[in-house]
Amino acid sequence: MKPFAVTSEPNGHFCDDCAVRGAAVCSSLDAAELREFEHLGRRVHFGSGETVFSEEDITTSFYNVLEGVMRLYKLLPDGRRQIVGFALPGDFLGMNLSGRHNFSADAIGAVNVCQFPKGPFGRFIEGRPQLLRRINELAIRELSQARDHMVLLGRRSADEKVATFLLGWRERLVSLMGLSDMVALPMSRQDIADYLGLTIETVSRTFTKLERLGVIEIIHGGITLLDPARVEAMAAA
Repeated sequence: MKPFAVTSEPNGHFCDDCAVRGAAVCSSLDAAELREFEHLGRRVHFGSGETVFSEEDITTSFYNVLEGVMRLYKLLPDGRRQIVGFALPGDFLGMNLSGRHNFSADAIGAVNVCQFPKGPFGRFIEGRPQLLRRINELAIRELSQARDHMVLLGRRSADEKVATFLLGWRERLVSLMGLSDMVALPMSRQDIADYLGLTIETVSRTFTKLERLGVIEIIHGGITLLDPARVEAMAAA
């Protein structure tokens, strides 16, 4: 199962054939602008577990995800890890007001990105209001996801949290894979636990419970929603 694979060459620039262009920050550019834009960036590969950038590092580059999935996380003062999100192909990472990354990002499996140096990218977007609007759209979407995550971490049961996560993740995959009851989960149970504010034991018990109830089927690399309506009811409780 390779639901996040995007065919690309390791060298050169191929913006016209980019499989995620329609969902990416560059979707607002015309053909002439795209030719100029593609010379700004370079394609970079990260192996599984490799760090793309670290929290509090000075921001020197921005990243457009082409292939694979990243985990985005913060380390708490007591050493625990709080995952704040997962980045998918088409997501744009690195822009912030402070000039430093406010979370860390590493690769879940192989990841390919377009990396853009901060200075040239900033000069490129000057005088291009359509690109600024697109960046704002992505920022607003990210803010909405952050607010939803705050609600998810609130006073909700483990069943409700897991159900909400599965539905939300399925919805995010629709643009990449189309609507399906099979939901690929490239992240580990520990990753899901760190995202939901639960222990790995609680997440594993909840998945087993949902399977025993006939709501999901656990398969290699993910789950199948056997009763989507019931999962939706649990998430809305």
